[in-house]
Amino acid sequence: MKRLLKFAIKLLIFTIITILTQVGGLVFLLSLFLNKWIDKKTEKSYLRFIYKFFTFILLYLSFTFLVIPPIARPFGRVPLPIVETNHLQPLNVLTCLFNRNYVNPELRQTAFDVAEELNARFPGTVVNYLDANFPFIDNFPLAPHLSHNDGKKLDLSFCYRDAASKEPTNDCPSFIGYGISEEPTEFENNTAEYCDKKGYWQYGILTSLVNQSKKKDFSFDHIRTAELVKIFAKQSHIGKIFIEPHLKTRLKLNSEKIRFHGCQAVRHDDHIHVQLK
Repeated sequence: MKRLLKFAIKLLIFTIITILTQVGGLVFLLSLFLNKWIDKKTEKSYLRFIYKFFTFILLYLSFTFLVIPPIARPFGRVPLPIVETNHLQPLNVLTCLFNRNYVNPELRQTAFDVAEELNARFPGTVVNYLDANFPFIDNFPLAPHLSHNDGKKLDLSFCYRDAASKEPTNDCPSFIGYGISEEPTEFENNTAEYCDKKGYWQYGILTSLVNQSKKKDFSFDHIRTAELVKIFAKQSHIGKIFIEPHLKTRLKLNSEKIRFHGCQAVRHDDHIHVQLK
């Protein structure tokens, strides 16, 4: 029974970290082989746990930053930068640690081009990217997204101003970039309410799960956000852009590339989704 419980725990760990990182499960299996050597060399149970934990962490980081990037390239995936590069950066470094920052080389170059152009128009502006794709295998789901499975999709944060100083900021009210929405006014179409009435319970769920306490510290920068979307829309390689309908109207975004993503997804008044043709 004890062996069965240990196997179940290991299987659960393998499943969870595979879902979150795609490759973490394989690294975990590799670490299990090294654990046998640790068991032979270490008598005290608490030291065994510490050694095993840090062995996995070291292996995982080595694979994430040294092994996976060169292997992913022949499969048509390249990582987005871990630190600010060409005015593009991850909003949250966990995106990179979880291997959710891989895209088609064409999309990476497009993101660099857009970030540089936005910075030229608004000096000091840095574009924050959110979830992209995993490094391997088309159609491997990037939970909880419905797409983001072919290297051609990328989410981006809105631009904001500091509510107190009114100055532009590169920070974001949400730690993960999702879940703090720019709500429709009473004169705008409320797509979230419409989808909820249609039974799509997941459409606005992130606003319930994400802490809203920092929302008061930021104001939506409609000028820079609109320019960010417009610059992406004029890129020849970009095929679709998703943003909530009321923001498309409010920001006067007229490109045919800018579309409604459907009630089966989640609301997009907290981020921008762009994808290649």
